[in-house]
Amino acid sequence: MNELPKNAFHNRPDLRVETSGEFKGWRTWTRDHFETHNGPFWHRMDENGRVQCAFRVEKKHLNGQRNVHGGAFMSFADYCLFATASPMLQGPGVTVSFSCEFLDAAREGELVECDGEITRAGGSLIFLRGILKSGERALFSFSGTIKRVKWKPPAAGAVAT
Repeated sequence: MNELPKNAFHNRPDLRVETSGEFKGWRTWTRDHFETHNGPFWHRMDENGRVQCAFRVEKKHLNGQRNVHGGAFMSFADYCLFATASPMLQGPGVTVSFSCEFLDAAREGELVECDGEITRAGGSLIFLRGILKSGERALFSFSGTIKRVKWKPPAAGAVAT
């Protein structure tokens, strides 16, 4: 069961499913230019209904010490917040809080995966936490809160990017 609930991506016309390679069948979003540039980051639902997220470390993810840059971990973790919340979020949201701890380094070629969970979901706020791992090695822990928001069309005269 690699299918997310049909309502999980309501209002997500930017959802793309990979058709080949290591992440065949995994999904990503293409609307967020920063995320797209810094990824690709991927997600799918496992047979138990848990959302899985992953990315393969490339040279562009590295800092000067040839370890994954902290900002890359943070960007991926924020992606994981939304992927994990997606079955419940069912629309747009914004990150209103984010906390993290750097535990270990990852290097080029490693597969980084997220084990995340929703800890509480209310009417407008969803609370989550997760840990990024490479194999059994913990790399980065995080928690965050997403606020559900109503989609607002761009203001008149705004430039779409």
